Amino acid sequence: MSKNGKLEIMSAWDFMARFPTDKDAREHIERMRWGDEPICTHCGSRRISRVANEKPQPYRCKDCRKHFSVTTGTVFHSANLSPRKCLYAIYLMVVAKKSISSCQMARELGCTQKTAWYLAQRIRETWLNKFGVGDPMAGEVEVDETYVGGRERNKHASKKLRAGRGPVGKVPVVGMRERKSGRVKARPVAGTDATHLQSAVRSEVMPGSTLYTDGHRAYRGMGEYQHEAVEHSVGEYVRDMAHTNGIESLWALLKRGYIGTFRHFSAKYLARYVVEFATRHNRRHWDTMAHIEQSLRSADGVLGYKALTAN
Repeated sequence: MSKNGKLEIMSAWDFMARFPTDKDAREHIERMRWGDEPICTHCGSRRISRVANEKPQPYRCKDCRKHFSVTTGTVFHSANLSPRKCLYAIYLMVVAKKSISSCQMARELGCTQKTAWYLAQRIRETWLNKFGVGDPMAGEVEVDETYVGGRERNKHASKKLRAGRGPVGKVPVVGMRERKSGRVKARPVAGTDATHLQSAVRSEVMPGSTLYTDGHRAYRGMGEYQHEAVEHSVGEYVRDMAHTNGIESLWALLKRGYIGTFRHFSAKYLARYVVEFATRHNRRHWDTMAHIEQSLRSADGVLGYKALTAN
């Protein structure tokens, strides 16, 4: 939130006015990552000199004698785009409530779809919050599962599994929402049986908390939690404080992104898309620039294309 308590949403026009040149964008990224003076991304030294020819790496370390730029050693390492375009790509993903496809991003940035896809995956890398990382959830926690994928009847005949209806061919995803803070966590799981769902809950929720779920039997038998369930199968969706409406709002956005923006999530990258929607939900009360700057601060570590696409 901004200082006056009002959420500051930046328009595309405001973004262009704030970063009219590549130099402005690069200097802003440097301030976010280094502060007042550059730091060697190879050895951590502050004994830095600026080289005469600034492209593509404007700095040289006097200790290790290596050249570097503000993106060296980050997920944006060797990005074939200007700092301004990289910053604008983060902006596009931050403000798009149902995300933005790589095809649309390519049109916005004037690059190829492959470049835009790789850049979007790099940005998602800065948003990744893995299960087991961060403060565990406590108090009242909603837990629910959903399935992501296309309908069997819409698939080409050669791709139909012909194994039934409902979730056939889809990937299960489990999510949790801590009511007090409103934060959510979600990830794909191998199955919706007790083994997988209870393991996910125990990895994220403190014992003694109150779980609110639907009537799925897999959630039963966790004696370390208080547990209340609503039976959707008989039309019960709210009973006093028992409901899963909060976490289901995340599924609503995820499904709309699937249908309206992406058309398809590869199971290989599904976790990245799920985390993208969860992170955007968790930062919905952040100013636009605060979200962008946090992405820049979390950009350490090179994400190579081969490593990203490896099986």
